[in-house]
Amino acid sequence: MRADDQFHVGIVVDDLESTLAELSDLFGYRWCQEIGGPTPVRLPTGERSIDLRFAYSMTAPRLEIIRSVPGTLWVPSSGSPIHHLGYWSDDVAADAARLEARGYPAEATGTRPDGTPYWAYHRHPGAPRIEIVTRDLQPMLERYWETGVVT
Repeated sequence: MRADDQFHVGIVVDDLESTLAELSDLFGYRWCQEIGGPTPVRLPTGERSIDLRFAYSMTAPRLEIIRSVPGTLWVPSSGSPIHHLGYWSDDVAADAARLEARGYPAEATGTRPDGTPYWAYHRHPGAPRIEIVTRDLQPMLERYWETGVVT
């Protein structure tokens, strides 16, 4: 991973609609449609399905606004709603191992039906949470950012 692989800032909020409206009003952001749903996630405590829903900004710099999910790591933090910095990854498993070796344990990993990781969250105490996302999703996300809808 490199600094220029950073492509978004994730923000977790309790009220997605009012947050999108506020950021549009203040800064002129335009938003893609909300996407997501039940997502298989590997947590340190085991496998779980979590209803993850979010909207990306069509406007750059790219923001990802995520609906909070009580009882998970997807809740607003006290002091700042900034949740993570998102980076493209050419090899999620290898980059995850590199982060873990540097003291960033995995908090959650999104897995495909065959068990292959395609995104992961890692957190080091006192440092920002890092999300790594397979670059395989980049073409689909770029179409989403351009059109505002999943195609």
